[in-house]
Amino acid sequence: MMRLLIFAVCTLFTGITFSQDKNDIIQQRVEFISEQLENEEIDLTDVTESLIFRMDHPLNLNTATWEDLQELFLLNDLQINDLIVHREAFGKFISIYEIQSLKFWDLSTIRLVLPFVKVDDKLDQLHVSLKEAIQQGKFEAFFRFQRIPEQKKAYQDVSDSVQENSNSYYYGNSDRYYTRLRYKYRTNLSVGITAEKDPGEQFFNGAQKNGFDFYSAHAFYKGGKYIRSVALGDYQIQIGQGLNLWSGYAFGKTADATNVKKSANTLRQYTSVDESRFLRGAAVDLGVGNFALTLFGSRKAVDAAIITDSLLDEIEFVSSINVTGFHRTNSEIARKHGLLETMGGANFRYNKRSLQLGVAAIYQGYDRAFIKDTVPYNQFDFRGKSTVGLSADYSWVYRNFNFFGETGYSAHSKSWANVHGVLFSLDSRLSMSMVYRNYQRGYHTFYNAGFAEASRTQNEKGLYTGMKINFTRAFTLNGYVDVFKFPWLRYQVDAPSQGHEWMIQPSYKPNREFEVYFRFREQVRPKNSRDSDGTITPIEDVQQRNFRLNVSYKVMEGVKLKSRVEYVTINRKSNTPESGFMISQDVIYKPKNFPVDIALRYALFDTDSYDSRIYTYENNALYVFSSPSYYYQGSRAYILLRYTFLRRFDLWARYGTSIFANRNSIGSGAEEINGNKKSDITIQLRVKL
Repeated sequence: MMRLLIFAVCTLFTGITFSQDKNDIIQQRVEFISEQLENEEIDLTDVTESLIFRMDHPLNLNTATWEDLQELFLLNDLQINDLIVHREAFGKFISIYEIQSLKFWDLSTIRLVLPFVKVDDKLDQLHVSLKEAIQQGKFEAFFRFQRIPEQKKAYQDVSDSVQENSNSYYYGNSDRYYTRLRYKYRTNLSVGITAEKDPGEQFFNGAQKNGFDFYSAHAFYKGGKYIRSVALGDYQIQIGQGLNLWSGYAFGKTADATNVKKSANTLRQYTSVDESRFLRGAAVDLGVGNFALTLFGSRKAVDAAIITDSLLDEIEFVSSINVTGFHRTNSEIARKHGLLETMGGANFRYNKRSLQLGVAAIYQGYDRAFIKDTVPYNQFDFRGKSTVGLSADYSWVYRNFNFFGETGYSAHSKSWANVHGVLFSLDSRLSMSMVYRNYQRGYHTFYNAGFAEASRTQNEKGLYTGMKINFTRAFTLNGYVDVFKFPWLRYQVDAPSQGHEWMIQPSYKPNREFEVYFRFREQVRPKNSRDSDGTITPIEDVQQRNFRLNVSYKVMEGVKLKSRVEYVTINRKSNTPESGFMISQDVIYKPKNFPVDIALRYALFDTDSYDSRIYTYENNALYVFSSPSYYYQGSRAYILLRYTFLRRFDLWARYGTSIFANRNSIGSGAEEINGNKKSDITIQLRVKL
């Protein structure tokens, strides 16, 4: 009777359309990370791949496991537990609208999740044999070309003698080539190879006689009863909250203020072209009942600068490790594969719905000693040939509380790292999060992504508090406050320091056609003063304030407008106050029964310098991530076309251009362009068989 009553009540609201465009949600996830990292060259394929798969293969809420729901990266553990408890109490969902009865699923969550889930009475196959996966799989291929048409200084024609004795000129052309071939069946099987040539690198000549500069191959199977997943070649490992090992990128502080807990996808294939944040070798995930054990081994070459001891010629060591993946100049080519990295480890876990426990031990070693130059701020960084990282993590959902955390230990320095937090809902309309971290100055692992203000999980203490309030179905408020301190020196900060950051974002979304939000964020970060007498450098607070107004409106079926205004101010004692301004207008045209999609943008910007630059996300071809910074004075425009034909082919073509009003040249050094215009071209073809 109760089940019928729930269904009847939810059916009354079937007239409410709360779905959200799938591409908008993926764009939002990517924008969160790109804004956090402030990096124009970033590959977030691994972050978005799960959602892109679910666009075509929605997750069945009647059979979805805890792990399946976590892999959406859209739900917290309170919401996942809420769904599973409801399913156990009332049985399978009758209608998708029944999710409105879930206590911790507000309307914004439902809008976010709905495009990627379904309700179906069919029983999904829990275990898939390798033979079945091979027989039922599909093939997919990507071919991509990118170029900046304007010539940069590094591509000038010079004599061989000048080229061989300089690091100012690139050996290859300015094109970027990308190819990915992949055979897959749902999430159970993936076999593929990915290759990329960066601009400036050679192609089938010189130092790159094998064609592409970077190759990545993998074979991955998931679905066995006891051997739950196996990876050969390139793969990713994620453990706990990212203190010990987390290959790939992860969310940190974002406008989704309560989304601070990481959901580890323990083992998965690697399909990106970031040339450093992955493992290469073999891994297996074993399981019996609620227990699981992941074992892995990795051995790969990394770029490094090798130094020979001047007194003992036979002793070599590494002074720096290069993670850019570029091999364009003499020095970059000389550093290629200069160091051999060996890793191995185990992660033992216990999972029982609302309780997850894990312990891990990771070894990492090099074939040469890593001895960087010692300066005051880095004297506690890792030096040597090997280290061992130990960690223990937990997550426990109790009623409306989710407690989580991880403790890590670095054996080489005998240093600790801790991160502990809680998510809780005081009311169906109010949710909060708190995260405390304490990372000692000597703590170090090479692959980590702990919750932090700085880019590394080291030398930091802090307390974060986030809050989300749903005042009505349409009006929500997100906000957070983060207070942090650095007990030891940092790069360009020659004393222990402290700072803070806070953000507030009210949003109004009365229906699927219209949304408006305003965001204010203040960051106070310490840096060395630009005024110094050459003896003692004082530190000063650098205050940055960002103001953003964003409006999205669906004017008619298939046509959407997005308008944004952003303003930034920067104040520090040793410099004149700076500010920056950007206004942009997007037009997105996606008709239902027409094979061409179009995305347009026109933007105006005016900033006092590069320091007051503004990062913003731009639409691009599938798996191409573009978040350029707008700086100085000028305008920016792009057009993106997608053409689908013969049901198996997708073609993307994009042209963008920036015209600067107050510049005679753009960039500096090898990347300098003589002129006031910088353009970019992307062409990509996808083939599905």
